[in-house]
Amino acid sequence: MSKYILPVSVFGTVFGGAVLLKNHVTGGRCPSKAVMTGKTVVITGANRGIGKETAQELAQRGGRIIMGCRDMEKCEEAAKEIRGKTLNPHVYACQLDLASMKSIREFAEKIKQQEQRVDVLINNAGVMRCPAWKTEDGFDMQFGVNHLGHFLLTNLLLDKLKESAPSRVINLASLAHIVGRMDFEDLNWEKKKFDTKQAYCQSKLANVLFTRELAKRLQGTGVTVNAVHPGVVATDLGRHTGLHQSQFSSSVLSPFFTLLVKSPELGAQPSVYLAVSEEMEGVTGQYYDVMTEKEPAPQALDEEVALKLWEISSRLVGLKEEEAQSDKTNPTAEVQTKAPQADPAQTQSTRAAVSAVGL
Repeated sequence: MSKYILPVSVFGTVFGGAVLLKNHVTGGRCPSKAVMTGKTVVITGANRGIGKETAQELAQRGGRIIMGCRDMEKCEEAAKEIRGKTLNPHVYACQLDLASMKSIREFAEKIKQQEQRVDVLINNAGVMRCPAWKTEDGFDMQFGVNHLGHFLLTNLLLDKLKESAPSRVINLASLAHIVGRMDFEDLNWEKKKFDTKQAYCQSKLANVLFTRELAKRLQGTGVTVNAVHPGVVATDLGRHTGLHQSQFSSSVLSPFFTLLVKSPELGAQPSVYLAVSEEMEGVTGQYYDVMTEKEPAPQALDEEVALKLWEISSRLVGLKEEEAQSDKTNPTAEVQTKAPQADPAQTQSTRAAVSAVGL
């Protein structure tokens, strides 16, 4: 009997430690009980994963929810499910493809025309470590969807956000930004060998830089903007990483991975916290690791890089002067970067592949 005590004790200690670690890294649920009655929330990529759970919780709190998704069939299904679970009839599915500048402009115009206010914009959608796909406009898929798409959407909705102030913008970032770097000479991986991991990290660094620059430009408007790393969440965002494709990872690593990751419901809590918490009133330009304010990586604090990214992004997405937020204290320098020309054949095959797996 005694020979089993040590192995059982060791297993119990390891398991218990893993559970405690999981509780620590998940951050728990949003402590605020604030309701969203009378407020309108726009959430991108809201038909599954973190986005869907965020939409459901904010609908439960009484918000009017606009779900912007590429796949309308799945979005309508998710919206119907949320309406049924929360008994909130004000949950709507809208077409939004962040890999298409045309779609983004159409979505923004619809919001501006049909919605009286936008109190919270949650830039949730994203793609992670996909192949060397291109967007409809010829951008690297990860940089195009994760950064440029949300950059354009946010700018197009800024007037509505200002009219609804105090209002909030929340950008879903990632801890991966700490190893990211901005290669302004080749943002779209046209000159160097494609590295999907680095492409993802670059796009996540761009999220934090964008957050900080936008916060500066919105000072005094009543609109706040913050970035958040939601933690390690069990969603299909990492479907291209190949983590569980080997027998070893599936049989040995998977159980431990399951212990350390959190559910999409818990993964949504940081976004909910930034959207509703009274503690977040007036807080802007910050980076949150789950629900704790942290200082981002040094390269994310570089104001010159943030300004340059803004200027280049404005040109790439074709923002007109009256659409872009001008910074009176930082005259815009001339940047010669132009949008890449998309290969129609490659774009068509990429769109088919994206449709097969979703964004």
